[in-house]
Amino acid sequence: MTASSAQPLNSGSNWLRWEPHVHAPGTIFNDQFKGDWASYLEALEVADPPIRAIAVTDYYLLDTYRMVRAEKDKGRLPDCDLIFPNVELRLDVGTAKSWINFHLLVSPEDDNHIEELLRFLSRLSFQAYDDTFVCSVSDLTRLGRKADPSISADIAALRLGAEKFKVSFNQIRSEYQINAWARKNILIAVSGGQTDGTSALQNGADQILRQEVERFAHIIFSSNANQREFWLGRKNLPPEQIRTLYGGLKPCLHGSDAHSVAKTGNPQGNRYTWLKGALTFDTLRQAAIDPVGRAFVGEDPPPMAAPSEVIASVTIQNAPWAKTPTVALNPGLVAIIGARGSGKTALADIIAAGCDAHSRHMPEQAFLLRAKEHLSGSSVDLKWKTGESDPRMLDGTGVAASDSYGRARYLSQQFVEELCASDGITDGLLSEVERVIFDSHPISDRDGTINFNDLRDLRSARHRAMRDREELSLASLSERIGTEIEKNKSVAGLTTQTQEKEALVRRLEADRLKLVSKGSEERVARLTALTAAAEIVRENVRYYNAQHQQLIMMQDEVANFRESGAAEDLRVLRDSYSKSGLAVSDWDAFLLEYKGDVDSVLKRLLADAERNAAGWRGQPLGEITDLNVSLIDADAQLERLPLRTLEAESSRIEQLVNIDKDMTQRFRTLSSKIATESELLKGLNEKLADAKGAKERLDRLSLERESTYRRVFQALISEQEVLSDLYAPIRRKLDAATGTLNRLSFSIDRVADIEKWAESGEELLDLRRQGPFKGRGSLIEAARTRLKTPWEHGSAEDVDAAMKSFREEYSAQLLEHALVLKTDQSDYRQWTKKFAQWLYSTAHITVRYHVNYDGIDIRKLSPGTRGIVLLLLYLSLDDTDTRPLIIDQPEENLDPKSIYDDLVGLFLSAKSRRQIIIVTHNANLVINTDADEIIIAESGVSSAGALPDITYTCGGLEEEPIRKAVCNILEGGEDAFKDRARRLRVHLSR
Repeated sequence: MTASSAQPLNSGSNWLRWEPHVHAPGTIFNDQFKGDWASYLEALEVADPPIRAIAVTDYYLLDTYRMVRAEKDKGRLPDCDLIFPNVELRLDVGTAKSWINFHLLVSPEDDNHIEELLRFLSRLSFQAYDDTFVCSVSDLTRLGRKADPSISADIAALRLGAEKFKVSFNQIRSEYQINAWARKNILIAVSGGQTDGTSALQNGADQILRQEVERFAHIIFSSNANQREFWLGRKNLPPEQIRTLYGGLKPCLHGSDAHSVAKTGNPQGNRYTWLKGALTFDTLRQAAIDPVGRAFVGEDPPPMAAPSEVIASVTIQNAPWAKTPTVALNPGLVAIIGARGSGKTALADIIAAGCDAHSRHMPEQAFLLRAKEHLSGSSVDLKWKTGESDPRMLDGTGVAASDSYGRARYLSQQFVEELCASDGITDGLLSEVERVIFDSHPISDRDGTINFNDLRDLRSARHRAMRDREELSLASLSERIGTEIEKNKSVAGLTTQTQEKEALVRRLEADRLKLVSKGSEERVARLTALTAAAEIVRENVRYYNAQHQQLIMMQDEVANFRESGAAEDLRVLRDSYSKSGLAVSDWDAFLLEYKGDVDSVLKRLLADAERNAAGWRGQPLGEITDLNVSLIDADAQLERLPLRTLEAESSRIEQLVNIDKDMTQRFRTLSSKIATESELLKGLNEKLADAKGAKERLDRLSLERESTYRRVFQALISEQEVLSDLYAPIRRKLDAATGTLNRLSFSIDRVADIEKWAESGEELLDLRRQGPFKGRGSLIEAARTRLKTPWEHGSAEDVDAAMKSFREEYSAQLLEHALVLKTDQSDYRQWTKKFAQWLYSTAHITVRYHVNYDGIDIRKLSPGTRGIVLLLLYLSLDDTDTRPLIIDQPEENLDPKSIYDDLVGLFLSAKSRRQIIIVTHNANLVINTDADEIIIAESGVSSAGALPDITYTCGGLEEEPIRKAVCNILEGGEDAFKDRARRLRVHLSR
């Protein structure tokens, strides 16, 4: 089945050029055409852009209109499908330079429109010369002769009579209001000019009259952009006030007002009139109802979507059930309506299939799946505005374009329901928000990233890394502070232990002295000196041995770094900064290497350590043969002698102190114990000195921890600022927006999970103990009162001050609830470290963004309101995606008022930017959006095992059959609509 080539496809309302004000040869005033009808008609025929509708204008008379109609009947003006009269009148309201021009634009639909119009004009009268003259050719001629009795020619008398005849505004308004034919077939226009229009009525006394004239008019003749903005409610007065004062918004039209061939169809400044709709008088009526979207004055019509992103027509092939196989599509808003089961969603599914716009997992409810068995061999061929086409099989077979990015976006009913489900599953909706935010950034600002998460991570990576580093430092500092606290607490114990150890050494030395025989006191003194010197030298040996071990380990570290460490560090660096632009050869310069000859340094130091250790250790001495011969000179510096020499001399003297073998053994034992305890005493003194220094270190570390804690929050704040910058393009758009879009907002917040932090703390506490934190919940409340606000809204300094205050108030009380007893020192030390790490932990604080509608997070909105947010994204915010947008029942889950208040404006603004195709049951989305094309789906009775026959009828709201069908389907019929209006006492005017 193929579409007829004789009848062009109806794609609804399209922008066409109209000439609403042009005179013709024989015009009553200022006729400069010189009777050249051929040139006049040619000027209209060759006009560029082509003129598709002409309002033939003359003062009071219809002769030139009849002539143009006659020429059309002869075959002239082939591209002009609508010709109608524009009767120009002069009101009896004078201006400084002229009179106010008034226009009657008359529908030619009534075959008797000329007779009816003449009858209406004849009811307008002018009183002069003690007589009354009506607006007819005979009376105008009679008036001309009254004004100048010397005139003999009828045409001259007629011209003078027309010049003198003025129409009373009150009379024409009254006659219009009581004449049913006039109200149905005539639209009133008034000039808005400074010379012959209402703008010339500047005196205060004329303001009421001016307002009444403009209120009465349906149309303003003006090409002034400021006037157009005023009459559309965009300048000086808002739309509501324009409607109140003037009865409605009004379209501005402009014609060439030509009185010569040269100016015919050539308005000044190429300010052409464009009307959107069919070439019928109803289009003009519709423009008076919806001037914003239906009328425009300019060199070109308002821009629409790019041709490459407009579907011109859809053809369903090899489908016997498709009785309208080809449907033309308007580049603006296309509304598919019809009864349930009529094939509305089927057409949307088919168009989406032709664009590869279905998701990977098509829902079971989709027409293409439910009817799959009947679609074998059927295909869809979309023809784009550029002329290209690419068929697709409807059963899913064949090769399709990329599945990841179709040529249209399809919001099926199931897709919308999933994104806006009432169970709170909003990840998909948030992902769409993030995609729109990402797309709002120019490509040059995306830094090579391909999605929102990548861009966010890239922008915030530095601050997150800083936070990670500072949090590690914070944990380390908390552990070190815990250690220093324990050291500080150990001062008293270590002091006692040191004192006890010193007393023990003194007692041992006294015991040893008692073993000395008389006359051996000098030897004991020497032995004591040797022992002290040996301990000093022994420490030197230990030092050089330890140094030797450390140097060996450093050699191993150097070797390992060269073999693997430096290469691995370079690999990590390259991966982290892969987009830095460095060439492979450039990276070689970043391979880490030791600055100097570390091998020689380590080798030299190792040799020194070995030599020094050996020198201080000394050589082994042979067996002592004579105990009375000293191995060391009496004046030798003992602490500079080798250890083995000192030990040998000590051994010799020990043997001389007491010859008794038993006594000698006891002496040696005591000497050894004295040496051991002295070593322990030295260690205790070192620990005591370290513990006494803990207080000073503790103060320093606490300050450092506070500083680190502030830096953690400064990193959080910096990340918050980065995210805020990330949303800046969208935020600027929202700040400048009005209407529904203005109700959407984004916020970047720090979120402190108080419950998580407090619960982690409660795990460390014994909540059974009596005290301020007995039982669960007390810690949460304290944190909420003292910490939540600064954590979420304060500066780094505010957070630091709040934590100090919290510690001062609650630390002692929290320690009373320690899960470990203080008497269990080892476990208590570990507990205090965990406690400190928890107290200063920040893992519970995150930076999050929120999408809010009317100040409410979208996670908390109803499914219907989430649907509004979703449509806000696609219709207003997502201005980088200009592909066709197909939506199945956008009104789902919304009440009619929300649809009118929240959605209508979105569709009105979006349809000039992208082609939109909707399936809907809602009158607001068809009528109040002034849909550019209505597709009415109808289905017949289905036979067994086959799809029902489906037909599609297309047109615009300016077409009476379409309006009637819309009223029947969406309103229940005209009677039902009127009955509802009557019962609701809704008064309709005009």
